[in-house]
Amino acid sequence: MKPLLTLDAIAVGDALPTLTYAVSATTVVLGALATRDWRPMHHDHAFAVDRNGVRDIFLNTPNQAAWFERYLTDWTGPHGRPGRMRFRMKDSVFPGDTMAIGGTVTGVAVDDVGCGWVEVELDLTVGDASKTGCSARIAVPVDSDDNPWARRGERWRP
Repeated sequence: MKPLLTLDAIAVGDALPTLTYAVSATTVVLGALATRDWRPMHHDHAFAVDRNGVRDIFLNTPNQAAWFERYLTDWTGPHGRPGRMRFRMKDSVFPGDTMAIGGTVTGVAVDDVGCGWVEVELDLTVGDASKTGCSARIAVPVDSDDNPWARRGERWRP
């Protein structure tokens, strides 16, 4: 089991480990189903190609959001609690692509109620091409006795 990641072990400029994943048609379709996105460009090849003018079905927005959340919580462990996330999709991710998500820590702080926060800039790439950029804020324990998931009400200000 991975040791608990606490705020004191994180510094501005830290590079996060890269997550790579080979995208298949199943990845695209299951992501769309899980998010109740029935639009045909996420499961119907002919529609995506003929009507949308793209090369294949492609990952939907909530699926990409889930990949960013997974990436962050894989890095922080079970006590990392996503606060905010903003991303901008620049191009599509298709079956047959190998996506890579990487990131850099851009801020580390403790708010006025004692919650530890890490700001990160993430990039989802395929080959050398950036497909989606993401800015995220995730709560991380300030020490081994802290768990951001236990914060409620005024103690949780994402």
